[in-house]
Amino acid sequence: MKAKTTEALQWIVTVLRQKNIPFQITGGLAAHIYGASRPINDIDIDILEKDLARVTDAVHEYIIYGPARYRDKKWDVQLLTLKYHDQEIDLGGALETKIYDEATGAWTPCVATLDTAQEHTIEGIELPVVEPQSLIAYKTLLTGAHQTTDIKAVRKYLQQTGHENQ
Repeated sequence: MKAKTTEALQWIVTVLRQKNIPFQITGGLAAHIYGASRPINDIDIDILEKDLARVTDAVHEYIIYGPARYRDKKWDVQLLTLKYHDQEIDLGGALETKIYDEATGAWTPCVATLDTAQEHTIEGIELPVVEPQSLIAYKTLLTGAHQTTDIKAVRKYLQQTGHENQ
């Protein structure tokens, strides 16, 4: 992991913990923790929508978007995007997020269950990380080679840890 990513991760985790905001790491960083080797583009973190406003005062100088509803062709999410020392951090709402499922042509709820996050340590930072099965479930709805790469890595992690059928 790049130094800027580690530094930004340590910073945002410290902010969230100081404010007692429940969270979990998701996206490419979670896939990396489960064994994906592709570069980490940004730090994706799920928090409750009501907590987005609570964190803004501590991060205001780094805000590049939100907190506001963000919708594109893949995502419909309450989002707060930060840029901390050239590292992008996305804080997304955990309960109201939807992903567009191209197979069905419908928006599918993507509810993050923060209390089922698994504890992992990366670069000396203890982190709650989205369950591997939940990570696979939402990445399956998305398109792109990096999603396929992440899914394969997470499935391999599950096989190696004996959890592939859970």
